[in-house]
Amino acid sequence: MTDLTSRSRPAHPPAQTDARRARPVVPGRRRRGLGIGELLLDEGFWGRRQATNAAATLQHCYDWMDRLGWLANFDRVAAGSTGGTRPGWQFSDSEVYKLLEALAWESGRSGDPELESMWEALVERIAAAQDEDGYLNTCYGHSHQPGRYTDLSSGHELYCYGHLFQAAVARLRCHGYDLLTEVARRAADHVCEVFGPDGRAGICGHPEIEMGLAELGRVLGEPRYTEQARLFLDRRGHGSLPPIPLLAPAYFQDDVPVRHAHVLRGHAVRALYLAAGAVDVAVDTGDRELLSAVEEQWATTVERRTYITGGMGSRHQDEGFGDDWELPPDRAYCETCAGIGSVMLSWRLQLATDDVRYADLIERTLFNVVAASPRSDGRAFFYANPLHQREPGTEVLPDAVNPRAEGGVRAPWFDVSCCPTNVARTLATWQTYAATVEEAGEQVLLTLAQYATGDLHIVTDRGRVVTLRVETAYPDDGHVRVMVLDVPAPVQLSLRLRVPHWAAGATLAAPDGQPYPVEPGWATVPGVLTAGEAVDLEIPMPPRLTGADPRVDAVRGTVAVERGPLVLCLESVDLPDGVSLEQVRLLTTHVPAPTGDGALAQVRLERRPDPAPGTVPFHPVDPTATDPGGQASERAEDPTVAAVPLVPYHRWAERGPSTMRIFLPVT
Repeated sequence: MTDLTSRSRPAHPPAQTDARRARPVVPGRRRRGLGIGELLLDEGFWGRRQATNAAATLQHCYDWMDRLGWLANFDRVAAGSTGGTRPGWQFSDSEVYKLLEALAWESGRSGDPELESMWEALVERIAAAQDEDGYLNTCYGHSHQPGRYTDLSSGHELYCYGHLFQAAVARLRCHGYDLLTEVARRAADHVCEVFGPDGRAGICGHPEIEMGLAELGRVLGEPRYTEQARLFLDRRGHGSLPPIPLLAPAYFQDDVPVRHAHVLRGHAVRALYLAAGAVDVAVDTGDRELLSAVEEQWATTVERRTYITGGMGSRHQDEGFGDDWELPPDRAYCETCAGIGSVMLSWRLQLATDDVRYADLIERTLFNVVAASPRSDGRAFFYANPLHQREPGTEVLPDAVNPRAEGGVRAPWFDVSCCPTNVARTLATWQTYAATVEEAGEQVLLTLAQYATGDLHIVTDRGRVVTLRVETAYPDDGHVRVMVLDVPAPVQLSLRLRVPHWAAGATLAAPDGQPYPVEPGWATVPGVLTAGEAVDLEIPMPPRLTGADPRVDAVRGTVAVERGPLVLCLESVDLPDGVSLEQVRLLTTHVPAPTGDGALAQVRLERRPDPAPGTVPFHPVDPTATDPGGQASERAEDPTVAAVPLVPYHRWAERGPSTMRIFLPVT
């Protein structure tokens, strides 16, 4: 192993931007996202979650990986003692790197010295395990281990590098060149040498390195890394990976070249990471054909293979996309990591195109997948996110590893724990997805795409700071106020706000006039804003009924209830004693009434006797019977009408194991 801790740093490390502007995705275009320090969140929906992430989740992830021996894997490589059983799956290194990335962003935002100490200790252990030629992995390539790159289908070596590179990018942008930057650069050079144009024409079974290489190339100004990412993309889709039994090449997205695919398919996280890397490469190389291909894949996937929550992946067997319209609510997999991958892809497409559809999907996915995963204390998580839970989950022990991904109860840790660390790095960077900034000379266009209370300090390319404040109770309330506190001369500030696609009757009140109606999409505030002015966006948020495309067989005859960006659900804990979810039908003639951030729905409760054993579960329909709304209904014993609360889906199972459903049968 190489002792990098004593190596001297380059005399002229790459120039760094203002750390306040540090952000995960930095395409070479005029439109950019917010920096880690340009929006400071207050107490609110996302502010609370980010604070909990910093105070609890980061340490929680560290403690579990330390306890299970995943961190000590690096020590064993450094000491040359890799014989015996290695703890963790072959990709466990990647979880350490995702934690490092979260630490870098959170430390960059808060300057917390405890996080800095954790960072330094981890990086030294990782650096000590790197080989002389830059290779870095704790599962392959050392004594009593399989050889390097002997299992590209399932080994995840290149996948782990991708997460290493993203962690190094986070640190470099927030703090400058350090030991991990050097480790990542040596590893990237190694990858380019082994898998470059004159090297081995291989690809990784799990895409991720493409994003990591592209972003590392951006921050270091190294075009070789971008070119290597392009090579990996162009090599995929030709069936070069040995298949896994019972799975087709589509599992790896190795069935069709990226440029020729029309929809995302196979393993959902793999597909989304690959598409995000393709956008990075397309933007950096000016490849319009590649970008258009991903835009089409996104559009078709959202139309036909995405759940109402924004979740993606309907099949458990391969954590993957099913066919078009194959969206069963009770068998929905909707891995948390797939939701995060969707946000990463949509964000890159939003930056590249300015299309508001991408911001709409980001909002839906953040509120109904990402926010659903962590428990309120930040120490337990959902891995899978079904839309219908038929049996209450089994309580998990606080000190046990959960072997199942779909348990119906948030678990502190999983045998495959990709989701907790992914949630950690996403919540640490939430504010970077909230807005975009475009500059032309002294003209600054700020576009608010996601809403949360906080202070904006926009650092312009010329170092001037534009200060605003956003106040809102969103998503509980649809009022958003933007106050302009300071616009230093000669900056000219313009503002746009997103009106969600579901919002009917929204109004915008500019500083110089009365509220006027605005349609879904980008709403531009007229004129140039100056200090002391305020803008008010009012988004009506009554509960609304949503039906699926009739081609989605699994939910035909049902509707979902939404309020604002939140998908609502019915939990068994809110039903009268003796009534199960299967005995509830929504009265669609009574529009649900709002209550807090949920709704109060009128439902019919059908108290059916238990059928005799062996009874076929079908019964006749009496066309003369009607429900209280006047509609023909099935014959039921003792039907009663009651008001039951519907709660935001992201809160389900917070009160203990329960059954739950989003799509409710209608009378």
